[in-house]
Amino acid sequence: MASAALASAAQEGLTPETEGSAVLPRLLELRAFLEKSLIGGQTLVERLLVALLSDGHVLIEGAPGLAKTRAVKLLAEGLDAPLSRIQCTPDLMPADLTGTSVWRPDRGVFEFVAGPIFHSLVLVDEINRAPPKVQSALLEAMAERQTTAAGVTHKLPDPFMVAATQNPIEHEGTFPLPEAQLDRFMLHAEVKAPDAAAERAILDLVEEEGIAGPPPPAARLSAQDVRAARRAAQAVYLSPAVRDYIVRLTSSLRGTALPDLARKIEHPPSPRGAIALARGAKARAFLHGRDHATPQDVAELAVDTLSHRLILAWRAVADGATPRSVVLELLDAVEPH
Repeated sequence: MASAALASAAQEGLTPETEGSAVLPRLLELRAFLEKSLIGGQTLVERLLVALLSDGHVLIEGAPGLAKTRAVKLLAEGLDAPLSRIQCTPDLMPADLTGTSVWRPDRGVFEFVAGPIFHSLVLVDEINRAPPKVQSALLEAMAERQTTAAGVTHKLPDPFMVAATQNPIEHEGTFPLPEAQLDRFMLHAEVKAPDAAAERAILDLVEEEGIAGPPPPAARLSAQDVRAARRAAQAVYLSPAVRDYIVRLTSSLRGTALPDLARKIEHPPSPRGAIALARGAKARAFLHGRDHATPQDVAELAVDTLSHRLILAWRAVADGATPRSVVLELLDAVEPH
């Protein structure tokens, strides 16, 4: 499908750069709308847009009431693409996501009825409440952009993006995501509680929306716009020096260059982490109106891209280390050339 879109753009005399210059103003308008509607959520907004531009998925973790679900729903308002919401519970079944075959007695045939996974933007709320079978079905959709029901494989729409949320403070009735599932998320964003000034601004915003209603987005991106923006983002130049910086970051977690750091890690990130970091750096550069990625783009995304892809050794956990603190230590130790 991507090759067909590129061929169509070529026939119209368009390049990724010209497509990008056409869609970037609307993308920036969408970003401004999201930041205005999510007080103190600039980082989360950037992560959502980076994942969208990189054809990736994002896991949003935070305590209840920090606007995780609101962020995804607002993103959907700015996209001319259908949104589906899956509220995860322990009794959820894979067919509740993928759909199932239904017998039609009037025609004497089984007909496949598509589930909520067949939408361009899928909000999976409290994903860690879904049982392992459901998580496995979601894994195929995220990794392969397809799903299998009743032995038949169905392609998912393009674009397709999963934005999942999870609550870190409640563990009863939850199923921790397996490492293979976590690795399919391009980004793992953490949402922190706001400070007093931001909380006051949130209160003012809620009061205004309660009286006048929420404002509509200034611009809505179509599926064609998203695909054009993705092509432009991935055409951003990634210099050999920036590529070397990415590889030095990821390889230092599993090599001998930083032995004190490597001893804290039981399972380091795979090369998929480096690929995700490269794609994310280019997408972030595009969002900032640049035609080249910088080491700063890499450093800004490194924690959210790598921390959920590594498993710490038990001794490091006992010493109070976390995956995010280890990646921050990595950034301090590895400087760009």
